[in-house]
Amino acid sequence: MFMEERRNKILKLLGNQQRITVKELSKELEVSEATLRNDLKDMEKGGFLKRTHGGAVLSDLEDNKVNFSVREKVNKAEKHYISTKAEQLIEENQCILIDASSTGLELARKIKHLPKRLTIVTNGIYTALELRDNPDFIVIVIGGVLRAGSSALESTISGDLLNKINIDTMFTSASGFDFENGLTDFNMYEVELKKMMVNASNRVVALLDHTKFNKKSIASFAALHDIHMIITDDDIPNEDVEKLKEFNIKYM
Repeated sequence: MFMEERRNKILKLLGNQQRITVKELSKELEVSEATLRNDLKDMEKGGFLKRTHGGAVLSDLEDNKVNFSVREKVNKAEKHYISTKAEQLIEENQCILIDASSTGLELARKIKHLPKRLTIVTNGIYTALELRDNPDFIVIVIGGVLRAGSSALESTISGDLLNKINIDTMFTSASGFDFENGLTDFNMYEVELKKMMVNASNRVVALLDHTKFNKKSIASFAALHDIHMIITDDDIPNEDVEKLKEFNIKYM
């Protein structure tokens, strides 16, 4: 079992049980207790859980990530500001992809009455519902499995469909972004689908508020060379702006 897969399973177990011991994890995952202690230590540093004597409990941060309705309310003003700038990149007759993130949903709300002919691909249930009433839009929903507390359809069963669509621009958010791993997220199943989305898109635009910078999650879905532009708010540190220039990532 790969490290990323193992740690995702730990989070899933914690999501169901709220707390778990190292002994229980070792039995469930068939991994040594020493390896699991290292996992828990690293995951605590990332804010995904809190270690306890002999085990771990789900952190408030990760508990919030599980529930989309909670995430949607976080940094609402920044998401509105970012989506306003992202709208400027959308042109007539484009095929765009909007992921199932809460920032992607905010972008969908921003463009839902846009008088432009667009084909919009998404794996977001709420995003698709926001866009469905515009007669100028063709909305294509991809994905497979819908899990509790999520708005995202997750699986790789839509990979063949993505290969048949010429996507001009992918608008995506992430749990974190850093200059080593690129865009990262905490759900392995959605990460695999996002990798396919990135590969199918001619341009990848990341919608990230300043709190996402210099944070990393469990798995990467877009390396630095995959990212064409980052749209963010005005609170991003100047040193990060300079780093974006170094890596030839456009900043808006």
